[in-house]
Amino acid sequence: MTFPDSRTGDRHHLRAGSTADGPYTLHIDPERAGWDHSALRILELPPGGGHSFATGNSEWIVLPLGGGCTVRADGETFELHGRADVFSGVTDFAYLPRDAEAEIVSAAGGRFALTGARCDRRLPARYGPASGVPVELRGAGTCSRQVNNFAAAGVFEADRLIAVEVLTPGGNWSSYPPHKHDECRPGVESELEEIYYFEIAPAHGTEGLGYQRVTPSGPGKDTDVLAEVRTGDAVVIPDGWHGPSMAAPGHDMYYLNVMAGPGAERAWLICDHPDHTWIRGTWPEQPIDPRLPLYEAPEENR
Repeated sequence: MTFPDSRTGDRHHLRAGSTADGPYTLHIDPERAGWDHSALRILELPPGGGHSFATGNSEWIVLPLGGGCTVRADGETFELHGRADVFSGVTDFAYLPRDAEAEIVSAAGGRFALTGARCDRRLPARYGPASGVPVELRGAGTCSRQVNNFAAAGVFEADRLIAVEVLTPGGNWSSYPPHKHDECRPGVESELEEIYYFEIAPAHGTEGLGYQRVTPSGPGKDTDVLAEVRTGDAVVIPDGWHGPSMAAPGHDMYYLNVMAGPGAERAWLICDHPDHTWIRGTWPEQPIDPRLPLYEAPEENR
């Protein structure tokens, strides 16, 4: 990694604001991360604000975190309705191809994630409706969580980029059992660089927090993180067993996962940590947390 957070000394846990760059409150690209593919930017626009950028050698998805916007690229215009915040609903989104000029404008202002991956193919610019996002419930009991599979492999076509949203009710663990995807083993495991971007729901006038754990997965793979995460923080994971992601009681946790890698197949194939995979066997005996889903995708476009 080329950018340790000056406030933590941690090259993997990036506190809110520590990677701010121009219009972006968070800016992680392959050069800064010291890897080859995955990227994430968080763009904040004031009412009436706009931002133009070149997509370069990467494909991008514009994902509203709060507010709506108009996205223009490749002669196409997409009106994104967005949402109030990440805890209130599924959002629509726009896919932008590599080698394009893009513009994002927002009449009311808002916050927008730009999830990116260096890629080879140039696919068409497209609109992703909120109604087309599969909402999945994973785990059971205190391991229950919700996954919004807006750009999962097999759900939305991209060349390299895989991106999903995970919502974990306060007091629960997600990304559990710990798992990894840092080796290319066809049909077994994908090699994927991953970014976790966090937002934590406040409660009773207090800021929320959570925790993220990553442990080394073998020789030469030394990523080791135990981080207290708050809204706006990110954790970059080049390798290692990642999980759990722990939501403090009373504070729901949101994280955006951005992944890409060198494999010929765009797939999310993972291996559980052998010491903890047994936990999956307990889930059929437990109910899913009744607080889930926090919300479902709308039946049709708004």
